[in-house]
Amino acid sequence: MATSLSAKKRIRQNETSRLANKSKKSAMKSAMKRVLGAIEENDAKAAQAALPQAMKMIDKAAHGGAIHANTASRRKSRLSRAIASLAVK
Repeated sequence: MATSLSAKKRIRQNETSRLANKSKKSAMKSAMKRVLGAIEENDAKAAQAALPQAMKMIDKAAHGGAIHANTASRRKSRLSRAIASLAVK
């Protein structure tokens, strides 16, 4: 257990940061699920409509440090490729 004041403060800061990151990740995952759900139903228009919001949430999570920038790029790429494959079908 932390005994110094600075260590106790760091614990409080870490908890605040953890909750903020959790919220950002949850919002990002929900937005991604909306896109993936539309893809599952072969609804290209709904997927295209949900994509900008998902991209925005992924970028927010990466910018805030909740996920790594390369992870954000990979997820955006996968969503884009999945929607592009719908258009080909």
